[in-house]
Amino acid sequence: MSETPTPIDMKTFWRTLGERATGMTVVTAAGDDGPAGFLGLSAAHVTADPPTMLVSVDAKTSALGPILAKKHFAVNFLPAEAGHVADAFSGKGGLSGADRFVAGEWGTIATGAPTFTAALGVFDCVVEQVIERGSISIVIGTVVGAHAAGTGEPLLFFRGKTIAGLTPAA
Repeated sequence: MSETPTPIDMKTFWRTLGERATGMTVVTAAGDDGPAGFLGLSAAHVTADPPTMLVSVDAKTSALGPILAKKHFAVNFLPAEAGHVADAFSGKGGLSGADRFVAGEWGTIATGAPTFTAALGVFDCVVEQVIERGSISIVIGTVVGAHAAGTGEPLLFFRGKTIAGLTPAA
């Protein structure tokens, strides 16, 4: 009979996760009090049939309420030149709530969730399922609208830093 291994500590978890470059996204929803959104690093596809995305939303994030109430969210893939948008939605600039949307131009596709017009790609989703895990809500949504720019470089997050564009390997 084997013992259940003890989980690793948070510092080790975050340091190891930081070794994976990830595209920076802004996850948005249209709330009763205006648009809401946050900088999301954990957006991922679930399946292509049917097209499905998931986002992990911290319980402290003000956008969680509008996402759950309106049953929609959009995932906006940020281009390299959108560092100011990432900063606005990360809270670094002191902006909160609808004030974050002063960074960049915004529109909508299908659900009414705000979509960043300069995004490399956008998935507009209807909430299908929410899974609670610790302090996080894993929100799974069916994609009902999408847009791909087809050009541009991504804004990436790697080892705790923002990287604008792809650096070719030597």
